[in-house]
Formats: sequence, structure tokens, C-alpha cells
Amino acid sequence: MSQISIKSPKHCAKQGAVNIDRRHKKLFFTISALFTSILSIILLVWLILHPDKPQFSLQQADIYKLNLSAGTHLLNSSIQLTLLAKNPNQKVGIYYDELQVYATYKGQQITVYTSLPPFYQGHQDTSLLTASLVGTGLPVAPALGYEVGRDQTAGKLVVNMKVNGRLRWKVGSWVSGRYRVNVDCVAVMAFGPTLPTGVPLSSKQGTHCSTTV
Repeated sequence: MSQISIKSPKHCAKQGAVNIDRRHKKLFFTISALFTSILSIILLVWLILHPDKPQFSLQQADIYKLNLSAGTHLLNSSIQLTLLAKNPNQKVGIYYDELQVYATYKGQQITVYTSLPPFYQGHQDTSLLTASLVGTGLPVAPALGYEVGRDQTAGKLVVNMKVNGRLRWKVGSWVSGRYRVNVDCVAVMAFGPTLPTGVPLSSKQGTHCSTTV
């Protein structure tokens, strides 16, 4: 007598569910492997090229106004700034986004933020960046007037010109995410009581700036 095996509908449904589950797992592992491979290629290209951070230098800074309002601790300032930005990389381009320039003196901000338009730098390109920095009625510490007087006696004024923003690296058609960039330039200017009225304080030393990415 032959034995006949009959599977119930419940058993068939369970077997079908197992097959579907196996297909989902196979598809998941395939997508994961492909994604991992793409990331590995990008990382490998990144490590081989190893982009260097951009280089900034201060070409010129002219201070036309830096004074405190009488009887208050409000500062008025006017500064004209020119920076040189260079991309030192031979195979990596740089997109600059959301750059903002401002000036500080003795650790205090003495101008408002001035935005620079976004731009792209090709391989080993250089760009001149100019900005007019202004501060009108900015609140500052009471000791700032004393610091200005002391620097005038010493004959030297030191002002920091700063740039904050974001950049993106470009390798071929691939563009990275945004990275924060901070630039700090030191402008050293002659500052004495014999300076003629109306002549701005100037720094034209091509000072190298510190850059962090």
C-alpha cells in the first residue's frame, strides 16, 4: 500500500513565507554589499588624493575708523580688507559656501558679519576676496578705550581678521559634504599720535593666515 502525503494549506503558506523571507534577506545583503563597495571606493580615492586645506593670506587691511562714542561703550569702525585664497591641490577642486568675514580686537568683535558670495576654485587656483567691514554702535567692554590708548602709545595696533564658513571638496564629478572652515589673519599696523588726520591705518605685509578645516 502506497503512502500519500497531503500538505495542509497552513503548511503551504508557511513554506511560501520562508521563501519570501529568504529573498528579502538576499536582496538586503546584495544592496548592503553594493553600498559598502561604493563607500570603500570613495574612501580609497579620498585617501589617495588626500586634499590639503586651502591657504589664505592677508594682502591688505585699511582701518578708516575705530573710535568709541563719547560717554558710552559703543564702538564705530570701518575696515577695508583684501585676502588671497589659494587651492593648493592638483586634483581636488573646492566649493566655498556661506563665508562670513569680521574683525576682532583684543578678543572683542568690532565689526558686524559681512557675507561673501559663494565661489568655486579649480585645481591650484587663486582668488582675491575683498570685503568692507563696518561696525556702528557695537557694544564693547569699558576697557577697550584704554586698550586703544595703550596701543597708540606703544605705536602698534594688532587686529584679527576672521573668516568663518563651509567648504566642499570636488573630485571629478563627486562632491563631498560640507566641512566647516575657520580662518584667522593677524594685521599689525603702525599706530602713533603723529599719524596725520584722515590717513587710514594700513597693513600690507601679505601676512599668512591660520586655517582649520
